Amino acid sequence: MDIVVVTTVIASLFFVIGAAEPLADRLRLPYSVILAVLGILIGVGAAFFLATDLTDALNPVASAILGLPIRSNVFIYVFLPTLLFQATIGMNLRRMLDDWVPILVLAVVAVVVATLSVGYALYWASALPLVACLLIGSIVSTTDPSAVVSIFRSISAPRRLARIIEGESLLNDAAAIALFGLFMGYVMLGVPDPELGDALSRFPVLIVGGAITGWVAARVAVWIMALFNRFAMAQISISVALPYLAFVLAEQTVGASGVIAVVAAGLTLNLTGPGRMPPQAWAYLREVWDLLAHWAGALIFILAALLIPRLLEEVRLSDIGLIGVVVLAAIAARSVILFVLLPLMARLRVSPPVERPYRVAILWGGLRGAVTLALALAVTESFRVPVEVKRVVGILATGFTLFTLIVQGTTLRRVIGWLGLDRLSPLDEALSRQVVAVALQTVREDVSRTTENYELTREIVRSEAKRFAERLDVSVKSAEDSEDILDRDRITLGLIALAGHERDTVLARVRERTVSARMSERLLSDADRLIEGARSGGRSGYQRAARGIVAYGRGFRLAVALHNRLRVSLPLARMTADRFEHLLSQRLILRDLGAFIDGRIRRIHGRRVADLLHELLARRTEAVETALEGLRLQYPGYAEELERRFIRRTALRLEEREYDTMREDGLIGAEVHTALMEGLSRRRAGAEDRPRLDIALRRDELIREFPFFANLDAGALRRLGRALKTRYVNPGDVILSRDGVGKRVFFIASGAVELESAGQSWLLGRGEMFGQMAILMRSPRRVEVRAIAPTTLLILDEDRFRRLLRRSEPIRQAVRESAKKRGIDPDALLSDSPLSDTETSG
Repeated sequence: MDIVVVTTVIASLFFVIGAAEPLADRLRLPYSVILAVLGILIGVGAAFFLATDLTDALNPVASAILGLPIRSNVFIYVFLPTLLFQATIGMNLRRMLDDWVPILVLAVVAVVVATLSVGYALYWASALPLVACLLIGSIVSTTDPSAVVSIFRSISAPRRLARIIEGESLLNDAAAIALFGLFMGYVMLGVPDPELGDALSRFPVLIVGGAITGWVAARVAVWIMALFNRFAMAQISISVALPYLAFVLAEQTVGASGVIAVVAAGLTLNLTGPGRMPPQAWAYLREVWDLLAHWAGALIFILAALLIPRLLEEVRLSDIGLIGVVVLAAIAARSVILFVLLPLMARLRVSPPVERPYRVAILWGGLRGAVTLALALAVTESFRVPVEVKRVVGILATGFTLFTLIVQGTTLRRVIGWLGLDRLSPLDEALSRQVVAVALQTVREDVSRTTENYELTREIVRSEAKRFAERLDVSVKSAEDSEDILDRDRITLGLIALAGHERDTVLARVRERTVSARMSERLLSDADRLIEGARSGGRSGYQRAARGIVAYGRGFRLAVALHNRLRVSLPLARMTADRFEHLLSQRLILRDLGAFIDGRIRRIHGRRVADLLHELLARRTEAVETALEGLRLQYPGYAEELERRFIRRTALRLEEREYDTMREDGLIGAEVHTALMEGLSRRRAGAEDRPRLDIALRRDELIREFPFFANLDAGALRRLGRALKTRYVNPGDVILSRDGVGKRVFFIASGAVELESAGQSWLLGRGEMFGQMAILMRSPRRVEVRAIAPTTLLILDEDRFRRLLRRSEPIRQAVRESAKKRGIDPDALLSDSPLSDTETSG
């Protein structure tokens, strides 16, 4: 084939890709539908020009189009890893992990249900063997969410809903391809009716093997990329090699799922890459992969669509009936997931509730695309698959894909309009008015500053300023006088705006490099949680999200358990260091938000809303300070190291700005500027490294903060440090419940707790203890103890506490004072004989 003709065809396909996006926007149709239609037209046109006698001028181009080496291996080994890898590194993984239960269940269960539903429906309606029917079911069980997600974003649907759909689609592609490989093996071996249990039992092996392979490959790649920290192009090149190597290793060496390996590699790079690469290099890497995935996605759609006329050449009337069976079975399976499983998961509180209109839109938006066609092509190419099975698989998969693209895709936006999802709610209407008012105020200030720098005609400036001021007054009055917005909605709007500005502040700090790339992803996720919390739950939702930001997560508690029980300290040290840096960055960001409340929100919603937002912001700041103080007590030197690191990073950023200014002013040349920036990069590499936290040697320093232990010698302090256990408690957690048997004493290292008994309550803070009364009185507790702030506790068992009590006069004095507050005789309490069970204990 002439290389010039092939180059012309490929260049023309890229021209089609470029023209398809604006065409889709103009026709208000999904981009994938336009690509598929253009691909079909190109394929039909090429076949027409070869068959007609009208002209021979286009025959070389038509022959090149139809002769393109389009094979299933090209789709699976070249395009598919690119699409999956970009999706994993492009997603907000921290926010996706919040919904990992519904995503995982929907992805895996949806694939299995769709495969079984379509497979058994075809088995009953056709003469195909069961394994071939299940193979078809696995092929059509993947979904392409790009159309419905893009429309959801354009109509401001809940972000959480879009994330669940994207996560489900990513994983169900992997699960479906794993099932496809399983059933394809049975078809090629000639097993007509495999044991379904045996077939599905191999499914987890494929997934686990692929996940481990992808994780190992990504960890090695990240290690190598960290060695090339000054060479962004080298890091990007390694990232391009990673998904393909992971895919081939899993498929050809391990015998596991290559698709799962690619997904695992992408997720691992997403989690570890930002902390091991410079921020600018990570941004470049994401941009490169966005472009690669855009090209790969478009090419796979067009090239697959070129095959559709060929796959439908031998269609029969009976095949149309089978296509109808596949359509009904697939829609029924999707309906079970959306209208039975999803509401059940919401009722069990493992999934967010999804309103019925959105579920209908998801059902109708379950388009199939290039992955389905690529898998069908793999079947038709295999010489070990029976001819009739190849014909039916190609026709049914192609027909079903055409139905979803042409029927569902072209009517999806109309269905969304019929459901009323394209209309803004009153709250969103008010939010849009607020955005316009705030934007116009900012524009007015910027225009005023700009016009002062230019010699413009004063009359023209006054005339335009008057017109702009009139528009601004109308917008502000519209935002202030919205009668359909309640006061609580104004608070919600203010909180959404505040969280949005927090997100912008994080991005600004990242650009200045005063916040590390490791923390930027987490801080942006925090801002997204606050926005979604405010949108869904107003003030209470915002506060709940704010508490979750400083709370101790399950992973932290697991790391504590590993440290205390197995003496495995690395996870706890890493998470504690992350928490330290996160809280310091949070404090830095929160201090920039007060000016926004006074400068923007107060103008729109008035003093009362602004004052309430200041109060909520003060509570958040106090919670962050409390949590940070708890860490300072335990690791006093580490906070100082992090603050020194912050100062060094800020100084380097200012130094870089000065060099850039001198270069722009012509004070230094390009060579001098390059040399200065290279030296700056070397110093910055050292400043980027976070100091190591040693958690093993800080317990003694923490114990010395307690006045109870002031008179203990060094040996006793070391023994006590080994005996004390650490426990981290979130606000609202119950530490001790009523009627329990006292077996431990708790010392408050940081935070505060509330004790409640018989309708009375009192607070205890840092340096105090509780739980000792129940031990000394040998009676059930009559109090409930609950944390009211992020709290760090040191716990001592009963035997060691009694020995410590005999040795420490400060502890005996504290026990006496606690007993007097409860009306108990301290001398009787400290004697060897137990008190009566009728006395109040704590």
